Amino acid sequence: MTKSTVRPIVIAANWKMHKLRGEAMEFLDELATYMDEHPQGLGSRVEVVVAPPFTSLELAVEHCPPHARIYSQNMHQDDHGAFTGEVSPAMLRDLGVDGVVLGHSERRQYFNEHDGALAEKVVAAAEFGLRPMLCVGETLEERQSGAAEDVVRRQLETALGDLDVIKATSSGLSIAYEPVWAIGTGETATPEIAQHLHAVIRDELASIFNVEIAERISVLYGGSVKPGNAGELLANVDIDGALVGGAALEVASFSGIIGAALDLVAATPSAGAR
Repeated sequence: MTKSTVRPIVIAANWKMHKLRGEAMEFLDELATYMDEHPQGLGSRVEVVVAPPFTSLELAVEHCPPHARIYSQNMHQDDHGAFTGEVSPAMLRDLGVDGVVLGHSERRQYFNEHDGALAEKVVAAAEFGLRPMLCVGETLEERQSGAAEDVVRRQLETALGDLDVIKATSSGLSIAYEPVWAIGTGETATPEIAQHLHAVIRDELASIFNVEIAERISVLYGGSVKPGNAGELLANVDIDGALVGGAALEVASFSGIIGAALDLVAATPSAGAR
């Protein structure tokens, strides 16, 4: 099987709680230079996402590199209300933000974010024109017990069950598979393990929506992705990009991952159809 020509490869930088405004500006300027020098394939075939902390969101929107999108790392599901410390989808749209990362494993682990709340957030993001990037994945204990597939299917079914087919098609929904045991540990799922879970995710998306929609949703891998392993991971038929943490804090390493994606689409005979 060959890689789909209907799904873009998405390379996303999750800065987490890193970078002050000046550091963010330096990164964006340097990334813009790289993207100006490598325009072939960017935008239609390879999409670049940057998810800075809230303090740099407005700056990032104003200085967004060409062919890139700016995502928030989280949001509340209501458009307003007495929720001290939260940020609404309306506020993100007012800033000009393109999308939002939802359900990152650190949000689940440290802030007790659960699938029921994520179901509301996914719908709210879609209704406000924000592209939802839903994160799913199993812990080491769940993998060792043989429950990885069941966990990921349950997370998808609960979080996406209230999203109708039309919104699933038009919202720009993407999924990020994060094996929790590989995040920030230096461990990486083998390409075979990653591909298998990505195929499971696509199968579950077909069950929730339909096969045609499932074939159009980009499914990213997130778990210690680096320039050295990006090409091997992205070559798999169901791996449509990378959600990058540590390697996204420096343009040199992040651009190496973008470069791996560009090399892949350049080598794909049908890449021009992307």
